[in-house]
Amino acid sequence: MLLERLRRAGMGDVVTVVPVGGGMAALAGIAFRRGAEAVFVKAFAEPPDDDVFAAEAEGLAALRELGGVATPEVVLAGRDVLALSRLRPRPHTGEFWEQVAHAVAGLHMGTVSDRFGWHRDNWLGRRRQVNGWDDDGFAFFARHRLLRWLPEPKVEAALDAGDRVALERLCARLPELLPERPACLTHGDLWTQNVMATADGRPAFIDPAVSYMWAEVDLAHVWTTAPPPEAARFFAVYAELTGLDPGWPERMPILQLRQHLAVLAQFDDDWGAAGHIRATLAPFRDRR
Repeated sequence: MLLERLRRAGMGDVVTVVPVGGGMAALAGIAFRRGAEAVFVKAFAEPPDDDVFAAEAEGLAALRELGGVATPEVVLAGRDVLALSRLRPRPHTGEFWEQVAHAVAGLHMGTVSDRFGWHRDNWLGRRRQVNGWDDDGFAFFARHRLLRWLPEPKVEAALDAGDRVALERLCARLPELLPERPACLTHGDLWTQNVMATADGRPAFIDPAVSYMWAEVDLAHVWTTAPPPEAARFFAVYAELTGLDPGWPERMPILQLRQHLAVLAQFDDDWGAAGHIRATLAPFRDRR
């Protein structure tokens, strides 16, 4: 399928495509070309919409040009296939994760904004990430990052009425639960599989769902998606660089609700997402 789509998109020099794993939402492979560098390619079995890869390419450019972080070069962004320059697997060292901390802290501190959102919708896996602009981060996070997932069929099936009411209560109390922070450009899907390395060993980032949001949304994603032991240096260095207060780990479950809801909405195996959601919502359930 990948080979056919590349050729249909105009890459006639592709000889073969070798499948690779690691992603959750799309099919992926390495395309070997006649007289040119091999490229990484990805596609959905059924593209969720015409703009999915154009939005991803724009996100990669924004991270690189506005945020100063390394991303792969976009070779082709077609309707149903994306081709990128190849990156290397990340090194398994604390020193590398220190570099990741510097890159992410630079992204966040260098792109501060007074508005939340993005100028267009983009994609989180196979689901549309609704953006627009809002001056109120609490309202934006509640409406577009949490409550937005409730109508999804898999979420409706997994959460009961008490869970949904609890989520609404949490959203109403966000200004009490989270500190007021400015927006900044965020990667938006910063789990460890989306951290790779350039040819010279620098951190590089893939699969963004960019928007201007609280920086801690990115931090929460690394924190709660089973980071490797060597990533402990990331959190210490990031906190030092950004002046993060000591209470930040207590906020991670609330901020990561967005990603747990997105996983629940998209996959038959939710990898414990429903349990994490219920645990976070437990204090907001009606105890009468």
